[in-house]
Amino acid sequence: MLTSMSRIPLQTLPTFRAVATLANLRAAGEQLHLTHSAVSQQIRLLEEQLGFLLFDRRGRRVVLNAAGAALLQAVEPALAQIDEGMRAAAVAATGTDQRLRLTVSPSFAQHWLMPRMAHWRALHPGVAVELHTSQQAMDLPREGFHAAVRQGKGPWRGLEGSRLIDSQQVVLANPAMAQRLAGSDPASWVHEPLLGTSECWEAWFALAGHPCRIQPVAVFNDMGLMLQATEQGLGIALGRELVAADALRAGRLVQLSPLALATEAYDAYWLVYPPEHRDWPPLLAFREWLESELKIAASLLQQARELAG
Repeated sequence: MLTSMSRIPLQTLPTFRAVATLANLRAAGEQLHLTHSAVSQQIRLLEEQLGFLLFDRRGRRVVLNAAGAALLQAVEPALAQIDEGMRAAAVAATGTDQRLRLTVSPSFAQHWLMPRMAHWRALHPGVAVELHTSQQAMDLPREGFHAAVRQGKGPWRGLEGSRLIDSQQVVLANPAMAQRLAGSDPASWVHEPLLGTSECWEAWFALAGHPCRIQPVAVFNDMGLMLQATEQGLGIALGRELVAADALRAGRLVQLSPLALATEAYDAYWLVYPPEHRDWPPLLAFREWLESELKIAASLLQQARELAG
């Protein structure tokens, strides 16, 4: 059994951490940009050098055994410190420590955040923002992000967070379709082209007192794309209120009903970040600015609800 650090293949430890976290060799390979075979070989090499197994194989899943869990607990702080050192080196190389790296969903970035970034820039010209969009929840420390805007119930393991705003779902159409449907019974909308998931629409119609089965004409994996399709007249959407806010104010979309669908598990937007960044001045400034902008948004949304009512 290996008892000295001198022969541990250190290059295998990040791979070990990824496999331990994801419990899947293929997923770890995708994250690390390695082949499934290369990941498997690195885990095998580490286990051979240590002289004992680190995982239990359960079909396609690989689960840490007691030895693997003990090793992960020991090496995770060191790997996190190395990650932070790499980021610090990159900062030193570029000559600035005022670059805020954020990851957000594409719909939130395109339809809410980007139209307001000029205001951020005017207030904080010395803080550059590097914006990454993804539908996936990124591993912030590992990927070098300072913060993320996420939607859901929280909390997120290993991260701290501030709940920003709740955003329920409302029925939306473009002005032409809204004019055609003005005064109609919401029960009749089941015969209109509906955009979004059947589950959400069925929940909305049940809330409206018209339980029914729904077959949407289109389902989207991105709220922003669905709102664009709504603006183009493809159908009626059950869309996220916050993401649609600017289009509602500009008149590109119309809210057809004051009745809103609220699902606690998915409605809240959060700003989340690794604990070590909580007092970093650029992040503090961004959080304060974001909360201020969303407070304004909440007030405007409330006014819109009152008008829709």
